[in-house]
Amino acid sequence: MRESRATFASLSTFGLTEEQRMMYEMTRTFAENEIKPIAAEIDKSHEFPKDIVDQMGQLGLMGVAMPEEYGGTGMDYVSYAIAMEEVSRGCASCGVIMTVQNTLYGLPLLNHASEELKQEYLTPYAQGQKLGCFGLSEPGNGSDAAAASTVAKDDGDFWILNGTKSWITNAHEANAAVVFATTDKNAKHKGISAFLVPTDTEGFSLGAKEDKLGIRASSTANLIMEDCRIPKSNLIGELGDGFKIAMKTLDTGRIGVAAQALGIAQAAFDVAIEYSQQRKAFGKPISNLQMIQSKLADMSVEIDSARLLTWNAARLKDANEPYGRAAAAAKLKASETATMVAHQSIQVLGGMGYVSDMSAERHYRDARITEIYEGTSEIMKLVVSGHLLKEHAI
Repeated sequence: MRESRATFASLSTFGLTEEQRMMYEMTRTFAENEIKPIAAEIDKSHEFPKDIVDQMGQLGLMGVAMPEEYGGTGMDYVSYAIAMEEVSRGCASCGVIMTVQNTLYGLPLLNHASEELKQEYLTPYAQGQKLGCFGLSEPGNGSDAAAASTVAKDDGDFWILNGTKSWITNAHEANAAVVFATTDKNAKHKGISAFLVPTDTEGFSLGAKEDKLGIRASSTANLIMEDCRIPKSNLIGELGDGFKIAMKTLDTGRIGVAAQALGIAQAAFDVAIEYSQQRKAFGKPISNLQMIQSKLADMSVEIDSARLLTWNAARLKDANEPYGRAAAAAKLKASETATMVAHQSIQVLGGMGYVSDMSAERHYRDARITEIYEGTSEIMKLVVSGHLLKEHAI
């Protein structure tokens, strides 16, 4: 497939640094040569891409914005967004594995854990030697993150955890989990605390792998804790800070999901534009048809818009400016763009878009989850409007 020029156009006009351009070139080459060729196979087999994940660790992609002192690459969030897009363009499953490691697992530890926890449970993970996961959602709470039924009981030198976390990415490969549990039911969301739970702890077990519509090479399962005893020192942050830690982590995580959605959209667009120039109808390539040109134009404009929103959120994060609204807006726009572009890509391909011989149907399946996890599109609208009302309060 010819290399799309859309991303190059954005890069040439957005004033990226030399390091950011190097990240783009490196991850694009890696995705094209190593990830993309196996994407269809691991999607069909549901096989975790261990070799690719190991390579991502060696390239520094499992801790892009993590400080070097904790095993990370020490780059910024624009670089992270660029890397996430390119990895996800190759394979959305690889992208979600990467984003969970970089943000959902890594950030609570980086920003709130003790130095001892960082050394043991952050450094080897940022280097890609081990994997982590993030346990917030539960079978009964969905988008209501404050309604945590998992409980942590104070037992002297230990915490005893009981409960189930659901829809956990990297569950079956993770060596440790950041888990949110209620420590004071009467305090509601202020009674939730965060904990580091090694997955080899007695009383910790996993549910069956979910059989998913998309991102099928990443494992998703329940984390089950039955009288799971962890040391008192495994508390992340202060008692009762869990909800605040989770919400701040999700703000950053949404930059990664937006970039993942961009990668899916760009991959679907690449398929559509190449096919339109090869497929002939009425004696000419279908790219000559105005209806096809209209679809391609709409797809391209939506991708460029979503990319600018995503990079804007990343730049605000890098500048230590408020970025919660920007991250939610980017995630909302990019995820809906991924669904729209994947849908239109299948329309351009016609019957060929509906079969697995072409990657368009995989992109369509992968796109749907980006409108659901780390906050549904409906929740993103509430987040954006909540910020707006605070900013314009009378």
